[in-house]
Amino acid sequence: MFAVRGGAVAFSVFVLLYGTLSVAVCGVWRGVRALGGEHSAKRRASLLFAVRMAPLVTATAITLGLALPSFLLLEPRAIDEPLSGTLLVLALCGFLLVAVGTANSLIALIQAAKPIATWTSHAHLDAYDGSIPLLRIAAAAPPLTVAGILRPRMFLSDAAAFVLAPKELQSALRHEVAHVRRRDNLKKLLLRFVAFPGMVELEAAWNEATEMAADDAAVSSANEALDLAAALVKVSRLVCYNAAPVALTTALVHSPAESVNARVERLIAWSEAPKTVPQGLARWYALAATLALVAGISLTYTELLMQIHAATEWLVR
Repeated sequence: MFAVRGGAVAFSVFVLLYGTLSVAVCGVWRGVRALGGEHSAKRRASLLFAVRMAPLVTATAITLGLALPSFLLLEPRAIDEPLSGTLLVLALCGFLLVAVGTANSLIALIQAAKPIATWTSHAHLDAYDGSIPLLRIAAAAPPLTVAGILRPRMFLSDAAAFVLAPKELQSALRHEVAHVRRRDNLKKLLLRFVAFPGMVELEAAWNEATEMAADDAAVSSANEALDLAAALVKVSRLVCYNAAPVALTTALVHSPAESVNARVERLIAWSEAPKTVPQGLARWYALAATLALVAGISLTYTELLMQIHAATEWLVR
């Protein structure tokens, strides 16, 4: 019974924290996005993803680092008391939240597996000297896309290879390699796990920022930017926007036409000026704040456990 009560408390605390923080993120993420507007697309994408994952990370850390230890250390094991209705309802909601997130992730993996297997069965290895395998495919497939999380592969359709000039193709391939290096497919899987109502716009903003971040990583000169812009225009003519994108893949073009137009305009206006505002002491401040937080928690850990235990008593009784 003690273990059941402990699990119920952990799930209850988790769902309370996760739900509250997720609602807060829904309300404030646009302001966070605006604060990151002066920074590079890479920094904006990282910031938006961090904000999106903050409820899960924070709720998990507090649950496993404070709530569960406080129960195990301070709750009497000899007491045999019934579980309150509030605790049971919250625990069930927490369990369902984790179960639904796990199911969403598994469904996404299954949905991605079938088309990727079809592409692979019709593909042959292309002569590409990059670190990521490039497979050419004649069958119907996205013109250029990266699939896979642990072993990513790039798929290039014959149609895309035909319409793209050599320099345009190289720029497009560098764009996809940037997605691999940033582990964007893994991040998409994590977003499936933390699905929450009202987060669609935030996730769309992250997706847009990560595409622009990959664009930036693919070009280092105005000529390369123009090559990538031309590749976007040509590949966009091969894409069927009405078709649902394959789960957990990053394609060169898969967003709405308006987003593609914005990327093309941004590349045409590309300049070698720094894309980020000098950070100065910002990183040192962040490091100092993190160390101060860790030190503060370490020094007051026992007191925190007692306060957390007192706060969770009403859930148990």
